Amino acid sequence: MIIANDLHKAFKTKTGTVKAVDGVSFQAHDGQITGLLGPNGAGKTTTLRMLYTLMTPDSGDIRVDGLDVATQPTAVRRALGVLPDARGVYKRLTARENIAYFGELHGMPSADIARRTEALSKALDMTDILDRQTEGFSQGQRTKTAIARALVHDPRNVILDEPTNGLDVMTTRAMREFLKQLRAEGRCVIFSSHIMQEVAALCDRIVIIAKGHVVAAGTADELRERFGEPNLEDAFVKAIGTTEGLQA
Repeated sequence: MIIANDLHKAFKTKTGTVKAVDGVSFQAHDGQITGLLGPNGAGKTTTLRMLYTLMTPDSGDIRVDGLDVATQPTAVRRALGVLPDARGVYKRLTARENIAYFGELHGMPSADIARRTEALSKALDMTDILDRQTEGFSQGQRTKTAIARALVHDPRNVILDEPTNGLDVMTTRAMREFLKQLRAEGRCVIFSSHIMQEVAALCDRIVIIAKGHVVAAGTADELRERFGEPNLEDAFVKAIGTTEGLQA
C-alpha cells in the first residue's frame, strides 16, 4: 500500500517559482490498479518521482507498506518496482543481462534471478528478444526490458509512468494484460496516463490531477456520477475545467 499525504514540490525558474505539485494526497491499495490521470504538465511525473525517492518533497510525507520515504529510502526502494518516464536500457547488454544486473544490485542469488527472468519473460512475451543485445530494440522491446528489470526482485508495489507511451496496438494490449496480472497477484499498482480509454479499462480507482492539485478521485462510476456525465472523458473535462492535453 502506498500513501501520499499533502505533497508539495516547487521549482525555481528564470521568471519565478512554479508549483509542480501543490497538496497532492491519495492512497493506492494492494490488489488494485490506481491511475493518475491528467493532462500533460499536470504534475503526474513529479508526484511519481517523489513516491519512488528520486525527488524529495518540499513538504508532505509518503509511506510505502508503512515505510517512511524520508527516513527509510533504501527500504522503500526494495519494496518498489519502478518504470520511470526515461526507459534507458544498457545498449551493449542483452535483455537478460539488463535484468540480471538489476537483480544483482538488489543482492539476489543467481538462481533467483534466473527464475524471475524466465517468469517475467513469459509474462511479457520476451522469449524471442531475451538474448538479443538491446541496441536497436523497438520502443516496445525497450519498455518490456525496463519493466522486467524493475520487477526482477519481486516487489509488492509497482509504479509505472505512462507504460504504454509510444507502443503499438498489439504491444499495448499485451501490456494491459500484464498490469491485470500484477493486480491479480495482489500487488499495489500505480500508473500514470493521459489516455482516457486506458485508465477506464484498467483502473480500480482514478486520481485526477490538474495544475498540481488532486481535483477528483474515485472509481470511474463514482466520477461519472459526481460530475453528472455519461462517460469518463466528459467527467474528466469537467474535473479539470479544460480540454488542453486531453487525448482520446
